[in-house]
Amino acid sequence: MINNKKHPLEGIRVLDLGRYQAGPRCALMFARMGAEVIKIESLTGDESRKNPPVVRGQSAYWVQYNSGKKSLSINLRTDEGKEVLKDLVAESDIFLQNFRPGTIAKMGFDYETLKKLNEKIIMINVSAYGQDGSYRDRVGFDPLGQALGGMMSLNGEPDGPPVRNFFPLIDRITALHGCIGALAALYEREFSGLGQTIDVSLGDTGFTVNEIPISAFLGDGIIQGKTGNGMGMDNSYQTSDGWILMAATNRKMWERCCEALGWDDWVDDPRFEGRNDRRENHKIIEERLVPWFKSKTTEEAVEYLNKYSVPIAPINDVVGASINPLINEREMMVEVPDKIAGKIHVSGKSIKFGRTPMVVGSAPTIGQHTEEILSGILGYDNDKINQLQSKEIIRCE
Repeated sequence: MINNKKHPLEGIRVLDLGRYQAGPRCALMFARMGAEVIKIESLTGDESRKNPPVVRGQSAYWVQYNSGKKSLSINLRTDEGKEVLKDLVAESDIFLQNFRPGTIAKMGFDYETLKKLNEKIIMINVSAYGQDGSYRDRVGFDPLGQALGGMMSLNGEPDGPPVRNFFPLIDRITALHGCIGALAALYEREFSGLGQTIDVSLGDTGFTVNEIPISAFLGDGIIQGKTGNGMGMDNSYQTSDGWILMAATNRKMWERCCEALGWDDWVDDPRFEGRNDRRENHKIIEERLVPWFKSKTTEEAVEYLNKYSVPIAPINDVVGASINPLINEREMMVEVPDKIAGKIHVSGKSIKFGRTPMVVGSAPTIGQHTEEILSGILGYDNDKINQLQSKEIIRCE
């Protein structure tokens, strides 16, 4: 059978009722892989359209999570609006929502209802703490997942307070969990002919990212302490004009570093034989590393040690990261047309497919695709669309 698809998930339709980050970021992955992702938003638009920072009138927050999607602006507080969405459920593959548990059922779109409309539908439920469990009804966001699972307690310097990550690590990983689960459900559906529910949460992800320290404690009472940016061969160092991070943890890397820095007397020194030995004697190693790095610029240190295959990278600020050549070479940020900003950079191709590549599109305006979706997918005629718009059930651009 010949596959003529241009993109990996071409032909898959996703209804995105996500808000904030974890839900929309999950749907974004489907859009990047070529699925038709329909962003369901109110007549006034998703609230995150107003989130800072703002680039020439456009929310940089909004476009990162919604570029490449289509916008259907609809009033789901009305019965007629709900009927439109039900019609779309019958024609779609995935239904994604991240309201508090129980809310989607009150709206009339619990899984049992969806299944009656389309037995093949896959429902992705993203929440703070899961669809069941004692925390089910609690409100939560990314930092709370970092706190609950213990990750914050291990961030920062040993004598300092707990530290949270600036970027939403928990949201991002939860989004990936939802996407991976739905992809597996799509594959399984090919055999069973049936859809199913996917339940992912920020709380679950919080435990996942801290799984090794938790396992050590549950298994043998080991309590992991904070290590800051590391120690010895796995640590950050100040150069003459900035900072670098070196992560030379195994024996081969130690030998290459000794060769690069002329440490012939340390190559076979029993104090540095294994990884644990080097960690125990990290202060001795740092006595040599600190002055060496301070005598070099960041570029000099990185260029030199990379020649010896020692893992090292500059610790970039946002400016440094933005002008790093890899960001363009690897298409990690892609500039796209934007109806508000003129053009804007959005997250790019995080996965490189060899034959059916990722696709990066622009973020839609409110209701930009309402008419296209209702006429093209549902077959609504102009009279019905105009009637729905005049009654403020839908909004067309």
